[in-house]
Amino acid sequence: MNMQGMKMHEIGKKETQGKRITWVGIAANALLIAMKFAAGGLGHSQALIADAVHSISDFFTDFVVLLGLRFGRKPPDETHHFGHGRIETIASAVVGVALIVVAVFIGVSATWNIYHHVERRPTWIAIAAAAISIVVKEILYRYTVIVGRRIRSQAVIANAWHHRSDALSSVAVLIGVTGAQIRPGWHILDAYAALLVSFFIVKVGIDVLGGAMREFADTAPKPEMIERIRGKLTISLISNEEAHNDLANPVM
Repeated sequence: MNMQGMKMHEIGKKETQGKRITWVGIAANALLIAMKFAAGGLGHSQALIADAVHSISDFFTDFVVLLGLRFGRKPPDETHHFGHGRIETIASAVVGVALIVVAVFIGVSATWNIYHHVERRPTWIAIAAAAISIVVKEILYRYTVIVGRRIRSQAVIANAWHHRSDALSSVAVLIGVTGAQIRPGWHILDAYAALLVSFFIVKVGIDVLGGAMREFADTAPKPEMIERIRGKLTISLISNEEAHNDLANPVM
């Protein structure tokens, strides 16, 4: 196999790994969306329904990541002399924008309910659903971020953080719903939990979008990263020089 063939094989291998974990995320999100909407409705929890909306955005961004992996890993061609890497960056930016939009929607809805003192009394069904979501999403985050770093895919890593933001939002839901369940007078906690969810989501969205924008702008690496690279190059040069000297002056 020539060098070009080996490179294409490696690209295909990484693309397959990225697609596999993304399809796992799609399946998990589909189940969680159905569970959260059902439990939010039956359990009278606005926060859990807001969390379900967050999972819907996660579901759609999974497909955006698949597109990024499909086209962003292609080698250079006649119309893309430097490869298709920017497609994957665009996919990351779409994930970030989706997170921010969802956060604003959830925040406005929660603020409206707090202002108008909308009463909701969540039940244990909502508590159980939030707990399940936390476990599933945290497992997905850990698995996805490992794969993303292994194949060096910003889109997959961004999607991993989308899973983490969903897990964190479910933690806020769990706290709010549990508080409202323990003490009925604290029913407004459900709306405050939904508002807190929106802050978690917008923070992650801004981080993901900011990373994509830095790639678009070809921002230089941080100074510490440059120093680390210089250090490794220096060590490599010294090793090569020593090897050259050993060959030039063999021990008799």
